[in-house]
Amino acid sequence: MIRAHLRRDASVAALAPLLLPEDDSARVMAAHRLVWSLMPADPDARRDFLWREEAPGRFLVLSSRPPGASALFDVEAKPFEPALSAGDRLRFILRANPTVSSSTTDGRSTRHDVVMHALRAVPQPERAAARPALAQQEGAAWLDRVGQQHGFAVEPGLRADGYQTLQLPRAGRAIQLGTLEYEGVLQVTDPKLFVERLVAGFGRARAFGCGLMLVRRA
Repeated sequence: MIRAHLRRDASVAALAPLLLPEDDSARVMAAHRLVWSLMPADPDARRDFLWREEAPGRFLVLSSRPPGASALFDVEAKPFEPALSAGDRLRFILRANPTVSSSTTDGRSTRHDVVMHALRAVPQPERAAARPALAQQEGAAWLDRVGQQHGFAVEPGLRADGYQTLQLPRAGRAIQLGTLEYEGVLQVTDPKLFVERLVAGFGRARAFGCGLMLVRRA
């Protein structure tokens, strides 16, 4: 696990507003590039890390490679070697892009974030009021499904909120991502499956700060 924070010296502090803009969508894109800059230069490398912005200018990165030298960050790295058994209870937080697939009239499969998909059934004037409850309901259902496939069960009391949508430019067009913030307690049912998913990340949009689950003993 890598902890990286922007240096506080004057030269980096002067660039901070440009490196991490206030607009949420622009900030995610800027942070995406900043975290990539921590990785050793390799033009053929695919993304093999997860990241999360903990606080302004402070990032957690889970990577299979050690970080490279950085002119912008102070970096601390330590091994990620969870030792878990079936029945272990863990507190967790997770920022995720939970999605669901549906078929179009011509038979193609399209993917939607779970909240927007559920809101389609709600009349337009009622959607703003319905959104928080749907975020909790659909977000929890998605994480339950993920847990059944990947070796954990979520305990009652899960919080799934903080829903927001981001517009990110990609391949010449904007893509829209919906993100949720999760916090709760889970029980490990299959340690091998669970650790494999911890390392790989949960849900989609993992290049954009989603999917890194942080855990500690309950």
